[in-house]
Amino acid sequence: MALWIYVSVFAAFMQNLRFMLQKHLKATKLSTGGATFSRFLYSSPLVALGIWAYMSVTDAPFPGLSGKFWAYALSGGIGQILATACVVALFAERNFAVGIVFKKTEVVLTALLGLVVLGEGVSPLGVVAIAIGFAGVVLLSDPPKGGARFFNKAAGFGLGSGLLFGVSAVGYRGAALQIDSPDVIVRAGVSLAVATAFQTLIMAAWLAWRDKGEIGRVVASWRVSSLVGVTSMCGSFGWFVAFALQNAAYVKAVGQVELVFTFLASYFIFKERSTPKELAGIALIVVSILVLVAAL
Repeated sequence: MALWIYVSVFAAFMQNLRFMLQKHLKATKLSTGGATFSRFLYSSPLVALGIWAYMSVTDAPFPGLSGKFWAYALSGGIGQILATACVVALFAERNFAVGIVFKKTEVVLTALLGLVVLGEGVSPLGVVAIAIGFAGVVLLSDPPKGGARFFNKAAGFGLGSGLLFGVSAVGYRGAALQIDSPDVIVRAGVSLAVATAFQTLIMAAWLAWRDKGEIGRVVASWRVSSLVGVTSMCGSFGWFVAFALQNAAYVKAVGQVELVFTFLASYFIFKERSTPKELAGIALIVVSILVLVAAL
């Protein structure tokens, strides 16, 4: 299999681990904004240090950054902030596994945004794979005690996060494509360093305005928050490398393997149980991943 597939699986595993840590922060100590901020505060300096060290060791020149690069990178950064906040808020509405599945609408939306913004389409079999995965998401869209399928708070947070993660993925791929460097690590690392630095500043300004004490609580919870930062850095770097190598829709579709890790965490760590309908939904999503891999 191609390198980007392995990198996508690694990124999905690290992202699932980060969401587990953020769920803990949200449940015990921090607000939605604080739990979101924790991933940027501790990952940004690590990313900057890491890409600086890599470029120093390899003597890689720092690439020029065009206006299009900044537009893609900053729009991706804003989309990711809002999407992460939606996911953290969603944890209070559904169990951990279903909450993560809701955001997987990002695969369909990323494909549409990639076509409109970057002109990157998907193959017919790729469309079939994405459609199967979306059917699985639909099965998981009912609230636990009945009610409207899509017109409930959990669905709103989930679909909102899917759209915003799609904006983020397309923005980051667009940014990586604007960097004129043959080294995929440089393209991914510089894009990630710019995005996370911007996100840290934006979130710090927001919390200073809306909830000054929350920044102090994020710092005080450094034992868990720093782990959020480390897992965020590892996962984000994996996504950025994959985006630099492949169509964002394909990357996100393979990234649905995160659901396997999510349901294992839900069952063994959070002691949450899933309904037959939810299990049918996850089965469809697994099938969609297999079809997509066969299509590439």
